[in-house]
Amino acid sequence: MKLTLRGHHLLCLKGFQGYGYSESFTENMIKVNNQRKSENTTVHLTNSPDDICKACPNLKDNICEDELQNRRIVGMDNEVLKKIDASKEYDSVELFEKIDGIFNSRESVSEICFNCIWHEKCLFYQKLSNNR
Repeated sequence: MKLTLRGHHLLCLKGFQGYGYSESFTENMIKVNNQRKSENTTVHLTNSPDDICKACPNLKDNICEDELQNRRIVGMDNEVLKKIDASKEYDSVELFEKIDGIFNSRESVSEICFNCIWHEKCLFYQKLSNNR
């Protein structure tokens, strides 16, 4: 199986616990989260709409909400992708282990997660907050 994931969604998947923008978005997120944990799953990285975004009610004409919000989201992606070679395809399990090593403190995700509307519910962010 192959997944295409935005940079910042690598962190979102680690903290996901069932909340979402809509029921179909949440169902898709659960599906993608399960797939990324499966053996023989590869991940292609991007800073544009991915396999999670395709079920998002905020995605219109390949833009997240509006131009301003889209620039913010792409900026979050790029912050993650600065630390990972986005030109190669990854084994999903290995990629998420690598993410744990790179993004392991509150400071390491401050530019990515702090202004996210989900950060108060995100298990990944909360774990980092408690390790401060």
